[in-house]
Amino acid sequence: MKVPHESGSCASFVREYCDDRSLAMRRDELMSTDLSPIRVLVVDDHQLIRAGIATLLLSESDVELVGEASNGREAITKFRECRPDVTLMDLQMPEMGGLDAILAIRDEFPEARIIVLTTYTGDAQAVRAMKAGAQGYLLKNVLHKELVQTIRAVHGGHRAMAAAVAANVAEHTAGDTLTAKEIEVLRLIAAGNANKEIAAQLSITEETVKSRVKNILDKLGANDRTHAVSIGLKRGIIEL
Repeated sequence: MKVPHESGSCASFVREYCDDRSLAMRRDELMSTDLSPIRVLVVDDHQLIRAGIATLLLSESDVELVGEASNGREAITKFRECRPDVTLMDLQMPEMGGLDAILAIRDEFPEARIIVLTTYTGDAQAVRAMKAGAQGYLLKNVLHKELVQTIRAVHGGHRAMAAAVAANVAEHTAGDTLTAKEIEVLRLIAAGNANKEIAAQLSITEETVKSRVKNILDKLGANDRTHAVSIGLKRGIIEL
């Protein structure tokens, strides 16, 4: 089941999460009725993270680790080989990031169930992952508490999102969403470019750059360019 691309889908995702916060109390309902364990693929470029997840899953009789990958390209190959029930996907990885891997896997396997694992609480990054097809969004600092129940929830057809991320998504509206061209300008600002340099790189006039910068400041509620970059990084709109 693909996550719809309409702007309302993000709000509905958060509402569904908020209406379903008793996942831990409904353990029996979310566990597979099949005697076969839930087959899990773990994708993360840090070996220690993968090892920690493997240790957590070892103690669960209804969950089985069937494969590991260290980047997005490996993830696609491993998914084809293992055909996991649930994939745990990091976002920031070398060669190919998690977002591109999610898009590629869901394009080839539309029913793939994927949970994002990340350290970032930014709403923009979460929205991109949801639109790409992720059904879960989990922070790495709570894996030991929420990982297994989230796997069971997503395998059972539910959606799950970390509370901190859900709050951030709910806080922002479609009105503060930057356009692709504005994000491009914000990235160049973050790289230390002045308006004249940005204009030259994008082959647009300096007045157009100034107009886009003004829109960026207004939409983000930023005091200046530095503040806008800080907000952009915090929300996951841009990355360094």
